[in-house]
Amino acid sequence: MDRLSAMQIFSTVMECGSFSAAARKLNKPQTTVSRQVKELEDHLGVQLVLRSTRNLVLTDAGEKYLASSREVLSMVAEMERDAKGEYQEPKGCLTVTAPIIMGRMHVFPLLAEYLKLYSDVSVKLILTDQNMHLYEDVVDVAIRVGRLPDSELVAKRVGEVQKILCASPGYLAQRGIPQNLEALASHDCITFEGLDSPNHWRFTVNNEEQNVPVNSRVRANSTDIAVHSARQGLGIARVLSYQALPWLKSGELNRVLQPFAPEPYPVSMLYIRQDVLPLKQRSFIDFMTPRLQATFQRISEDWQALTN
Repeated sequence: MDRLSAMQIFSTVMECGSFSAAARKLNKPQTTVSRQVKELEDHLGVQLVLRSTRNLVLTDAGEKYLASSREVLSMVAEMERDAKGEYQEPKGCLTVTAPIIMGRMHVFPLLAEYLKLYSDVSVKLILTDQNMHLYEDVVDVAIRVGRLPDSELVAKRVGEVQKILCASPGYLAQRGIPQNLEALASHDCITFEGLDSPNHWRFTVNNEEQNVPVNSRVRANSTDIAVHSARQGLGIARVLSYQALPWLKSGELNRVLQPFAPEPYPVSMLYIRQDVLPLKQRSFIDFMTPRLQATFQRISEDWQALTN
């Protein structure tokens, strides 16, 4: 048995939370992953993990062995990176994900600047409005909007954005401007699968959550489509402020029901906690953090000027 490989598999299983997720990340059959952990337990003569249909729970021996395994694997990875020169200069492929409109408008221009500085780094940029799993999808850095659950991920806050309702002046002239949340039931609405339900929108009124029924005329899985549907006069869209800001400034879209806007959502840059980050990842984070913070500061100032 290759004990170093078994340590890596065991550590990955616990990081991912299941044998199936670890198998996908390692690109190995699930039966192989499960067998390797069992062989490791047989070799050590102890049970490392308690298995159930819903989750995996470490035994006391498993907790100690996992901590020691991660130290060993970290040392080996450091030796390999040093041998490959990753500590001499940034190099290798970096996988980055961001929301579609944010990625196109704000992340990619900065990314292009970064690549001009670091010629030995290549980037796989994945623009999606669905949250990717950093472990399972092997993502180095994710730029994400929304409140974050507690996890082992490191989060650097770079700004904040508002969730708003907007529609075209033509639509509002024809159908009227809603004056309260109940009025939304008589309007055509444009819903985005990643932000709200297609059947109701949730608001907080007097510190209480309220589900408001809506009629989805357009259901989109891209905020691009949601924003442009609103511009075409197809209904009221609920999107994030930066997504609609250019058209709010130009007058192609108008905000509605402003008093019911929720608290701003944070924008964060996420990555997996490691003892030592590869230089390609560290250089990217150090480059992007102040520039994204400046970008969202400008967006905030434009938003304040628009709403005051």
